[in-house]
Amino acid sequence: MTFEANFDGLVGPTHNYSGLAYGNLAATTNAALVSHPKRAALQGLEKMRMLAGLGIRQGILPPQERPSVATLRKLGFSGNDEQVLKTASNSSPRLLQAISSAASMWVANAATISPSPDTADGKIHFTPANLSSQLHRSIESDTTAKILKATFPSDGHFVHHTPVPPALGDEGAANHTRFAQYYSQPGTHLFVYGRSAFGGESPGMYPARQSLEAFETIARQHGLDRAHVVFGRQNPAVIDQGVFHNDVISVGNLGLFFYHEDAFVDHERLIDQLRETQPDLQVVMVPRAAVSVSESVGSYLFNSQIVQAGERTLLIAPEDVNLSPNVASYLETTDVFDEVMTFDLRESMRNGGGPACLRLRVVLNDEELAAVNPGSLWSESLDAGLVSWVERHYREDLIPEDVASPELFEENRTALDELTKIMSLGPTYDFQR
Repeated sequence: MTFEANFDGLVGPTHNYSGLAYGNLAATTNAALVSHPKRAALQGLEKMRMLAGLGIRQGILPPQERPSVATLRKLGFSGNDEQVLKTASNSSPRLLQAISSAASMWVANAATISPSPDTADGKIHFTPANLSSQLHRSIESDTTAKILKATFPSDGHFVHHTPVPPALGDEGAANHTRFAQYYSQPGTHLFVYGRSAFGGESPGMYPARQSLEAFETIARQHGLDRAHVVFGRQNPAVIDQGVFHNDVISVGNLGLFFYHEDAFVDHERLIDQLRETQPDLQVVMVPRAAVSVSESVGSYLFNSQIVQAGERTLLIAPEDVNLSPNVASYLETTDVFDEVMTFDLRESMRNGGGPACLRLRVVLNDEELAAVNPGSLWSESLDAGLVSWVERHYREDLIPEDVASPELFEENRTALDELTKIMSLGPTYDFQR
């Protein structure tokens, strides 16, 4: 049996609103608000629990260590850990906030993955994203690679590549969708880019983060059939309206593609290309007359998950879709989904991401699932252990300035050290080596 598993990112203990992500309107609008790390982590665990209850295969990816003192040392700060934090806080507080971000919880950006039915060697391929467009995220890739290797350790089933060069901006699976009638069949890969690494596009207000050349490289690395690869370009106009990743304005699964009319440059040609290998693709275009781009971004309508629960197609959406009259009206009248399920993810929404941002999709068969680290797979006992862990180690409230606290730094290391034991990951973080 072949199926899609969702590996959700666990919200980290330094979850705060520093407004670091330029072009992400939710993140910048809510900068400096008080965050609630414990509530955020428990909201994410609740979503995982509910999806697992629907029969969806669910995995978990741990947060990264923050603040990243190792990064500060590379940037010239010296002394013991407390001295490094104090000096950085006094001389460069914005830099300290950047290396304290809990943004690794957005694991849709962690990597691009090609499942075994599509690759030349019949293995699952992983390429960690370099996330080079944003300082606070560009420091994630080394640890992401370690986490992915600990989660998917079998050389007989999994191939782990190094990130593409930073000059080829790569934002991972947030700009990638795979279509197939069944998960076990060879699929068609849609890679969505915003720019070429060699220039040529007119710059807008916000940067286009994903390069065409990064995805071309990944397609070659993974041994994908070029006839089953389609490259589509983001509409530059919607990037300037807050569509920093394609998963903010489109989402697809199996034979269904749900997207906004303004998502792409020449969307009709793009659909024609997809149908060359997926002739039965069901296309649902939401017209701008029904839902505007700003309403799409504000509600995160398209940053929802489309999942298969048996024969039922479900849309897993944030509660915010009910707050926009036009979005709510559209969802009430459409017959595309058998059910729309909404979740309270307000804590993560305020930091710029909804349900789709929180998960990395991995198509697996039974043999490949058996090769995954068992401690990374959702179970009732793991869920209970993680809830207890969050309750004991996470703070109720946090403001960006709190990341300079040596006490918070030690709390986080204690928490992460325990987490690697709970999840049987082995030494994952630099401080454990």
